[in-house]
Amino acid sequence: MLVDSHCHLDFPDFQQELDAVVARARAAGLSRMVTISTRVEKFPGIRTIAERFDDVYCSVGTHPHHAAKEPNVTVAELVKATKHPKVVAIGEAGLDYHYDNSPRDEQERGFRRHIAAARETGLPLVIHAREADSDVANILEEESGKGAFPFVLHCFTGGEDLAKRGVALGGYVSFSGILTFKTSDNLRKIAAMLPEDRILVETDAPYLTPLPFRGKRNEPSYVVETARVLAEARGIAPARAHEITTANFHRLFAKVPAATA
Repeated sequence: MLVDSHCHLDFPDFQQELDAVVARARAAGLSRMVTISTRVEKFPGIRTIAERFDDVYCSVGTHPHHAAKEPNVTVAELVKATKHPKVVAIGEAGLDYHYDNSPRDEQERGFRRHIAAARETGLPLVIHAREADSDVANILEEESGKGAFPFVLHCFTGGEDLAKRGVALGGYVSFSGILTFKTSDNLRKIAAMLPEDRILVETDAPYLTPLPFRGKRNEPSYVVETARVLAEARGIAPARAHEITTANFHRLFAKVPAATA
């Protein structure tokens, strides 16, 4: 079984624990993992994790929660970081209107800078969108008019309109453990109706642990359960879901080399 996953490895940097988490992911069938940056200031630590493991890669960027703390991150700075062979994506960046930890204008400015970096590098932008569907979609459409860029609506919790508008622009939609929650019927409907070449699964570790592991810290190996629920929602075999999400992963994260047999 092969499951490639976009996920966070965002937990305390204890070498032994890192080794154990990655070992369990490999045992579960994952061949490639991407750990996501949330602070450019802390990016060297994320990069170190990616450097430690042959099958782990990373992104570079500032989460919208921290947009006001890192207002001076430039497009050039993001682009320079992507020269490292293990940096395969930009972000995560976007808009979060649930917590509003940063002023919305700061979030938008940061979002647009990350879009510019994705456009310049050709690397995918990992987008955080929470309770900001309309503004995220409008910005994506406006910015796409200046030139296309690859992106994924990560840890998707939005509505059908955002999903459709994102896919229409060539984007991908990634589902986390939320897909397995009993209250997520609408999310499963969206997962069932999207084109199969535009869907992904992820962990968002250490958060949003899928059933039946609720109550535990999330980790990459658990993404297999999210893939299983995705398969159920789409009426396909789990093996087919693994094939689809693996192919989509490598199409989106094109800088990540495919696993060899």
